[in-house]
Amino acid sequence: MAIALQRLGELVHSNRNTKKLLAEGGTEVGQSHYPVMIAIHVGWLLTIAAFVVMSETHSVDELIIWPLLGVYGVVQLGRLWVLYSLGRYWSTKIIDLPDVPLIRKGPYRWIKHPNYLIVVLEIALLPMALQMWGIALVFSILNAGILAWRIQVENVALMKRE
Repeated sequence: MAIALQRLGELVHSNRNTKKLLAEGGTEVGQSHYPVMIAIHVGWLLTIAAFVVMSETHSVDELIIWPLLGVYGVVQLGRLWVLYSLGRYWSTKIIDLPDVPLIRKGPYRWIKHPNYLIVVLEIALLPMALQMWGIALVFSILNAGILAWRIQVENVALMKRE
């Protein structure tokens, strides 16, 4: 539940930033992959929730592998670092602002797409922390496919600004 609320809060924040960036002359690129990406993320959360509800254990605590959940928590700190580093430019959509230089602070000093690394880790870690190995594998594969598509689209947009 907390993760779903986190994601909803991020969508509100993203939508606010997106509207401002579009009002400043930005253009959205890669719209065709966005619904697929949303479906994968919603499906991931719903599948985890369904497996928790259908679990034969008496409580979620019996499922949790605490060290993996701790690593997931550290990954969330990485997510906050990404959000802070991008500031008003962070969006779940790809908004092209050709006259704005690329962000080169925070994790962007070392990694071109740190947010996607965070997402890869989240998609795998949360179900693994709940002993849902199949969900971790299936959604990691689906996520890899959508990220390959998205990164290709985003790199084309960013190429003009490098």
